[in-house]
Amino acid sequence: MEFFRIKRDIPFMRHALVLNVVSFITFALAVFFLVTRGLHLSIEFTGGTVLEVEYAQSADIGRTRATVEALNFGEVQVQNFGTSRDVLVRVPIRENIKQDAVAATVFEALCKAEQGSVGTRQYTTPQGEQVSRPACTNAAGAEPVKLSRTEFVGPSVGSELARDGALALAVTIAGIMLYLAFRFEWKFSVAGIVANLHDVVIILGFFAFFQWEFSLAVLAAILAVLGYSVNESVVIFDRIRETFRKFRKLTTPQVIDHAITSTISRTVITHGSTQMMVLAMLVFGGPTLHYFAVALTIGILFGIYSSIFVAAGIAMWLGVKREDLVKTSKDHDPNDPNAGAVV
Repeated sequence: MEFFRIKRDIPFMRHALVLNVVSFITFALAVFFLVTRGLHLSIEFTGGTVLEVEYAQSADIGRTRATVEALNFGEVQVQNFGTSRDVLVRVPIRENIKQDAVAATVFEALCKAEQGSVGTRQYTTPQGEQVSRPACTNAAGAEPVKLSRTEFVGPSVGSELARDGALALAVTIAGIMLYLAFRFEWKFSVAGIVANLHDVVIILGFFAFFQWEFSLAVLAAILAVLGYSVNESVVIFDRIRETFRKFRKLTTPQVIDHAITSTISRTVITHGSTQMMVLAMLVFGGPTLHYFAVALTIGILFGIYSSIFVAAGIAMWLGVKREDLVKTSKDHDPNDPNAGAVV
């Protein structure tokens, strides 16, 4: 399927040097911000207190967030989960306050916001056990907000998640390199992984510079960008190999230009439709999906750029040629342009 077809190849590789220099400067700035400012890690990585509360009516997230933020516990997260009545509250660790005291303080503030007072009530679990939990009751004896669950995430758990996340990135990168080297050639493997690292580091650089919260959702978005970006690179690499087989007299820059030009329509369709969905999440997804969508937006935009000018450009600088991708038979006659190609 094509929206349009460009009949004359666009000379992308003519500007590869300048654009690779721009990429290097952008990459260096991202590394600089990561080193000097660092990432603003979420509670999943740093540890903290997690509360699940259930409202009798649909929760007013704005009012709930303002109530928790007024306690001055730092960067808190308040979001819906499940139904409109269920709310998840995450509070970071405070060194001078015990975590169980933090949970009690937050629940008491939420209760007072609903004109209730905190007491103790006996509940029966689904297993038939009797447990005593804090309960919020109002003047009418109703329970406007209920504490469903309290969980404490320690710093050791957070460091383990950070380590596992870094391991997931490393394994993904190693798998991509092996795949590209097996399917194409080691020069494409190196070019592809540099382009992927370019996208990942720039996303991290944005989060470090603006001090956006880096959560597990953002890590998932980065892993998605890795796969998404390498898919675009593979499409271009595959077209480069096909062009080397079809047009024997073209130089390597001309082959790459033709490969990129002939896949532009596919790039517009794929990335355009994906970006529309991501923008819908960014606009309508609320705080829960906000930074997830931001990371995907940055990754998709830079993924297009890196696949064309970083991956293809580096492959060209590494000296990829027809002989790397198309084997020739031993009895090949060099004077016969139509003989000797073995696919």
